[in-house]
Amino acid sequence: MTPIIEINDLSYTYPEGQVAAIKNLSLTIEKGAWVALIGHNGSGKSTLARLLNYLLPAQAGTIKIAGLPVDEEHVWQIRDLIGMVFQNPDNQFVGATVADDIAFGLENRAVPRTEMIPRVQAAMEKVRMAPFAEREPAHLSGGQKQRVAIASVLAIQPQILILDEATAMLDPQGRQEMLDLVRELKAQAGEDLTVLSITHDIDEAALADQVLVLNDGQLVESGRPADIFADAAKLTQLGLAVPFAEQVKQSLAQAGITVPKGYMTTEGMVNWIWQSISKQ
Repeated sequence: MTPIIEINDLSYTYPEGQVAAIKNLSLTIEKGAWVALIGHNGSGKSTLARLLNYLLPAQAGTIKIAGLPVDEEHVWQIRDLIGMVFQNPDNQFVGATVADDIAFGLENRAVPRTEMIPRVQAAMEKVRMAPFAEREPAHLSGGQKQRVAIASVLAIQPQILILDEATAMLDPQGRQEMLDLVRELKAQAGEDLTVLSITHDIDEAALADQVLVLNDGQLVESGRPADIFADAAKLTQLGLAVPFAEQVKQSLAQAGITVPKGYMTTEGMVNWIWQSISKQ
């Protein structure tokens, strides 16, 4: 596998901060992977996202994106490689219409209009927002706004998509639709797209190939979702939510019922319970 994000001994402290938000952090993310970054509030997740895109300059250590150092000299090349979708899409909108907003990043890059128009159209179609091309972003639903934010990123054709708590402000249906969309886009792009999902949502993190756990600016756990989420006690210790299926398993075990070993999704737990009832 080819690394696309390489972080070595990275540290950052905010000017008003008493302790480092990121401390001596080292990790590698492979090209084409879907990685979820989880941790309690203040663990350093969003700080790391901003360091990756040079919204914050590293104070110590190094970051490389696709072999390029993340520094002032290469900042615009880095921002062509990375597309970010934030928690509140309203903060990203600059265009009067959906189509204008998606075109904005291309205009800044001086993309010729003959190329820009089909790229905008293709991005809208990928997120199923083409019928809303002339609508004002402010009048869209929360889920639709996030679709437009993703389309604005897709239009610049990045190699890395960073979702920084992008589902946090959505209702359950909007959150599921957003995750289904990202999963669909990732399946279409294959190794041409690397996804870094920064989230509190366990269901979102469960979609990833790998889960990284930050605690007070340091990497404390790394592994497959099934391995990370199976240790409910460790998740609780780190201030993280325990997946619903694991909570059910704990309750059943305390009631004296023998439950499956290892991590189970909510769907898997429902199926197991249904099969257990059917056998009685």
